[in-house]
Amino acid sequence: MTLAQPRPGSQGDQEGLPEGYVGPATAVAAIVNDEVITTFDVQQRVRLMLLSVAGRQITEDLLAQLQAQALRDLVEEKLKLQEAKKFEVEVDEAELEAELRAMAGSSGLSVAELEQVLAAQGISMRALRDQIRASIAWPRIVQGRYGSRVRVSDEEIEQTIERMREDATNEQYLVSEICIPVPNPSQAQAYYQGSLQLIEQMRRGVPFAVVAQQFSACSSAAAGGDLGWVRAGELPPELDEAVKALPVGSVTNPIPSDGAFMILAVRDKREAVVAGEPTFTLAYAAAPLSMGRNAALMGLEKLRTADACGSGALRRDLGPGIGAAFLENMKLKDIDPRFRSAVEDLDRREMSAPVEADGALHAVYVCEKDEGLGLPSRAAVEDRIYGRQLGRIAQQYLRDLERAAHVDIRMRPEAALQNRG
Repeated sequence: MTLAQPRPGSQGDQEGLPEGYVGPATAVAAIVNDEVITTFDVQQRVRLMLLSVAGRQITEDLLAQLQAQALRDLVEEKLKLQEAKKFEVEVDEAELEAELRAMAGSSGLSVAELEQVLAAQGISMRALRDQIRASIAWPRIVQGRYGSRVRVSDEEIEQTIERMREDATNEQYLVSEICIPVPNPSQAQAYYQGSLQLIEQMRRGVPFAVVAQQFSACSSAAAGGDLGWVRAGELPPELDEAVKALPVGSVTNPIPSDGAFMILAVRDKREAVVAGEPTFTLAYAAAPLSMGRNAALMGLEKLRTADACGSGALRRDLGPGIGAAFLENMKLKDIDPRFRSAVEDLDRREMSAPVEADGALHAVYVCEKDEGLGLPSRAAVEDRIYGRQLGRIAQQYLRDLERAAHVDIRMRPEAALQNRG
C-alpha cells in the first residue's frame, strides 16, 4: 500500500523529486520507548524539508539523505517530548499559535494561508505543530535542569571582550551557521562526510537557511542559522579565523569546534564603527559632610563591595543618610564638570577618588564602560557564552537520552524510492 494520491490541485507535490518517487508505505518506521513513528510521519517531514526548494532538481541520493535525517529528527523529537511529559513541561496552544503566526508572517502569509500552502504539498499541519512543540519544550527542559549549573567566569568574559577590543578596528561580518554535533569521536569521519554533502547541496542551489533549518543543531537553526553581525574576536578562535579569511557569499568547509562540525557562511562585511565618545554606566553616591568626614568616607567606600550595579538595594547597602543613584549611558559631557576629571580615566570596576562639593563627598563606581568602539555590553557577551555552553549541554543531554532509550529503527533509507513498473 502506498500513500494516498495528492489532493486535487496539488500536482506540485512531486515537483523536483526523482522519477518514480511515490512515498513509503504507511508502516512502522521506528519505535521510541514504545511510541511509534510511522513512515507517513517520515514522509511528512521530508515534504517539509523540500517545501522551500520546490522547483529544484532533487536527486535520489539527496532524497535518501533527507529521509534519513527526517527519521533522526523525529526520533529526537519523540525523546524531547517524552522528556517534557516526564518533567510536566507543557506547551499550550497559545504558544503554538504565536509561533505559527511568526513563521507564516516571515513569508507574508497568515496561518490559514500557510495551512493551504502545506495542504497543497500534501503536508498536514500536525507535522509542523509537532516540530514546533518540541522546539519550544526542549530549551525549557534543558534550562530547568542544567541552567543553574552553567557558570560563565569573569575571565571568560574578559578574554572575549579583550579579543573584541583588539580587533575592534577590523571588519564585522554578517554570519550564518550550521552545527552538526558529533555524538562519538569514532564517528567524526562519517559526520564530516555528511557535512560535505550538505555543502554540496548548497553549491547546487539549496539555500543555506533551508539547510540550517533542517539540519543544524544550533539554537539559530529556527532563524535559518542567522547569527547577525559578528565582530572579529567574538567567535571561538578557530571559527573567527575562518570567517576572516572567507569572501562574502562563501561557505566554509566543516570546522571542528566544541564536539561538532561547524559550517559558516559570510553574507556581508562592513568596516567597524569608528571609535566615538566613551560612555559610562555608573553607581553614584553622595555623603553629606554633616555626618562627619570619616563616616562619609566609610560610607562611600562601601561602593566597592555593595551590589552597586543596578541594584535597587544600593541606597540601603551604603547606609542611612547617603544618597545613591544608578546612571546609565553617561557621556563625559553629561557629567557635572566638577567630576569629569575623576571619571574620564576610570575603567570598569574602578572607583573614583572622593570629590568634595556642595557640602558633601561624591564618588562613582564604574559598572560598565564602552570605549566608543560599539562593543556589546558584558551582559550581552555573557549571554552569548552562556548560550553556547548550555547548547553543548543540550546536545550531550540528548545523546544520553538516546543511549538510554529503546530505539528500534525499522525503516531503510531506500524505502523512500520505489521504482516504477
